Amino acid sequence: MIKEHERVVLKAAIPNEGLEAGDVGTVVHLYHDGLAYEVEFTTLGGDTAAVVTVEATQVRPVSKREITHARELTTR
Repeated sequence: MIKEHERVVLKAAIPNEGLEAGDVGTVVHLYHDGLAYEVEFTTLGGDTAAVVTVEATQVRPVSKREITHARELTTR
């Protein structure tokens, strides 16, 4: 199970928040024993881009063999 403060990868886009599949966020709260998560997505400069509630099926844990990729955040 994913725990609070762990990084997760978004599995599908959330267009109304400007988020794309593959974006990495940090779990800031667990709901219903891990059925849903509050996830904060930040820019590389440290600014919060979005804080969203997602179902467990919408995110996955970060793998130790993955590398972060940068992209420009679209304007909402």
